[in-house]
Amino acid sequence: MNKKGLIACIVILAIGALIYFLRQSTDTTSPAVYHRNEGTVFGTTYHISYEYPDDLHNEIKAEFKKFDYSLSTFNKESVISCINQNDSTVIPDEWFETVYHTAQLVSDETHGAFDITVAPLVNVWGFGFKKSDMVTPEMIDSIREFVGRDKVRYENKKVIKSDNRLMLDASAIAKGYASDVIADLLRRKDIKNFMVEIGGEVTAQGKNPKGICWRIGINKPIEDQSANPGEIQQVIGLCDAGMATSGNYRNFYYKEGKRFAHTIDPRTGYPVQHSLLSATVVAPNCMVADAFATAFMVLGLEESMRIATNNPELEAYFIYDAGNGAYGVEMTPGFNRFISEK
Repeated sequence: MNKKGLIACIVILAIGALIYFLRQSTDTTSPAVYHRNEGTVFGTTYHISYEYPDDLHNEIKAEFKKFDYSLSTFNKESVISCINQNDSTVIPDEWFETVYHTAQLVSDETHGAFDITVAPLVNVWGFGFKKSDMVTPEMIDSIREFVGRDKVRYENKKVIKSDNRLMLDASAIAKGYASDVIADLLRRKDIKNFMVEIGGEVTAQGKNPKGICWRIGINKPIEDQSANPGEIQQVIGLCDAGMATSGNYRNFYYKEGKRFAHTIDPRTGYPVQHSLLSATVVAPNCMVADAFATAFMVLGLEESMRIATNNPELEAYFIYDAGNGAYGVEMTPGFNRFISEK
């Protein structure tokens, strides 16, 4: 072979190799790379899965830290803590504003069943109701003087309280919002497929590694979880939505034959007494789902079904005590589309 022929062969081989490389680099049949990050945050656990070439766990943890400085009442330097301490110099950030306004909207729709000022009433009953015998009607009445959504407003980047003793607590909505915040971080990376779960509150988009909607379990309302830990009542398929579950079946006590749940009705100041054991809500985002799930545990089955059915953005799945150790289930008409094989 002459010199010109050898050069031509080399050029052809080089072009062929380049075409092969380009085809390989754009081959959509290559297995997707899904990362799974997990850990503890805000006093609970988190599990996050996403399709992306790189592991983003450090960025996720950094976002958690920033969120903590906005809405954690356990962080004495957070925005919400400074507001509770009546620090007039604090300027609420965008995360606080979003939670505050969403909380007030959900409160309006649930007739005050959701209330981010309820913390003093929850505290007086004691975690696990250890102090229940010391609670008196007089104590409840005195605390209700500075509890209530109508006793606080937001104007010109300032929280204005009618009573300086009033406290804001976003714990019934913050985990759901944190799931949305991490979801937004992933979307900024142009990630299409992910699932963010923080303490059971979930934001999901796209598909899981099997190419189907993310499978999320709703636990059975079993009082003694040590006997059947994590037993699943129902599995749902979640794509492009938020989901949250709230329940009364693990934290309660009996007194004089009555069962008192850990959920406090902010309108009365007392623990709720009804048959509803758990409420699962699917909404456009997890923050809204989290707030409504909490409110529904205050309202009970009948009123919750009415509100969820009349709100086109909500679907709900309720488990209630049917008596004699049996459970009943009711759901909104549209929830059936989420139900999946176990």
